[in-house]
Amino acid sequence: MSNILIVEDEAPIAETLAYALRAEGYATAHVATGQAALARLAEGNLALAIIDVGLPDISGFELVRRIRSSNPIPVMFLTAHADEIDRVLGFEVGADDYVVKPFSPREVAGRVRAILRRTTSMPAQAIGGTSSVWQHDASAASIRYHGAVLSLTRYEYLLLAWLIRHPSRVFSREQLLEAVWNGAHDGSDRTVDTHIKTLRAKLRSVAPDDDPIQTHRGMGYSLQAPRAS
Repeated sequence: MSNILIVEDEAPIAETLAYALRAEGYATAHVATGQAALARLAEGNLALAIIDVGLPDISGFELVRRIRSSNPIPVMFLTAHADEIDRVLGFEVGADDYVVKPFSPREVAGRVRAILRRTTSMPAQAIGGTSSVWQHDASAASIRYHGAVLSLTRYEYLLLAWLIRHPSRVFSREQLLEAVWNGAHDGSDRTVDTHIKTLRAKLRSVAPDDDPIQTHRGMGYSLQAPRAS
């Protein structure tokens, strides 16, 4: 049975979510602060975390940044803010989904089910190869670039692994959303563009003169292996 951590300081909301998740067959744990969430995550045995952005001690964004430094657990944000900039920030720090309050508990439970289905199946699909530039270990969900291990969020990893698997092939944003996110959220082109931007920054930090991710205007993106140094 999958165990879901709810990080929410409003008890009625947490109780409503826990009830909906238990009805779907999940076990739940609840904490009200970011620090308590970090302590609970350190204990392990969790499949996914649902995190309120407006926590009383630290913001949900900061909490996920700390989580992502050492833990690949899937994360869903809950927030009262529907602004695009907040949604983009949520995905940039490593969220797998983003739900705006007020929400349907059944919808949240359905999104949890979809995230768990994707995150257990996608790494096995993203079978990369090796070269003098890229080394992709799919079993460990790890990618090396010019010998350096890349520190990637879940979707940065899945996106780059997909491109490595299909070198030189041009994918539209819609194709990447379907292949990597598989309908995880509302299908905004900005989602792909944001992840491409952060991936490029991480690749440039390793090899400043290379730009392996190519933009094809009006078409999409492809990965061209740079010359090995």
